[in-house]
Amino acid sequence: MKGTGCRRRRKRKDKGQSSMRCQDIIERIEKRFPREYACSWDNVGLLAGDREQETDTVYIALDATDEVIDAAAAAGAQLLLTHHPMIFGGLKSVTKDDYTGERLIRLIRGGISYYAMHTNYDVLGMADLAAGMLELTETEVLEEVLNGEGIGRTGRLPRAMTLEECAQHVKTCFSLPNVRIFGELNKMVTTAAVSPGSGKSMARPAFEAGVDVLISGDIDHHTGIDMADCGMAVIDAGHYGIEHIYIEDMRKLLEKEFPSLKIYTAPVKQPFQVL
Repeated sequence: MKGTGCRRRRKRKDKGQSSMRCQDIIERIEKRFPREYACSWDNVGLLAGDREQETDTVYIALDATDEVIDAAAAAGAQLLLTHHPMIFGGLKSVTKDDYTGERLIRLIRGGISYYAMHTNYDVLGMADLAAGMLELTETEVLEEVLNGEGIGRTGRLPRAMTLEECAQHVKTCFSLPNVRIFGELNKMVTTAAVSPGSGKSMARPAFEAGVDVLISGDIDHHTGIDMADCGMAVIDAGHYGIEHIYIEDMRKLLEKEFPSLKIYTAPVKQPFQVL
């Protein structure tokens, strides 16, 4: 039908032949992490590629960097899964004139479809996973998004501890070389809020929840000192510092759902260096 934008879908293989489409993987992911749980400003789902593409190899990473795209191509992946979407705003063109366009061109030319799950994963996966790794108990949603689910969790720490001991606990739980701390190191803390990723917007909800310490990332100078003055300590574990747990979690999920799928993951390493 000319001008309708419709196209014929590729024929599936005969029942006797084994095949898996990109869409088959997407359907399983979205059953566990429905897109309606993403925040309104977010951009999740299949961002580039072909849903009907036969897929036997997947590469998982936090971000679609040049290094990640190279690694996905080297692994022979037909699908790249990331937590952070490479595309947030509307694109008026896809060219090599900017890094987003250049990366998209490389993915499409390489036959690699690209799927991102961001705040829907934060709400339905990341928050509980991070709280569990910190051994928080009596957990509650920090800020609701939909149907009682939401961003971040509050709870009780495994024991009363000093802020310094809590910072060491965070470093151990997430295998971090360092964290930034706002507050007195000898302050005793028993309750915490954890919000993986960028936590500036979670500072007020955490304070209103009455927790002793907020554990998050990307805490700016003024938010940190203001919260400390108000009596709530802050441990900044970095944006990548907590969210890298997405990579291993997704690997386990896909291994369970698709035993025959070949899965490669980006190595866990900080995207910056501190001198």
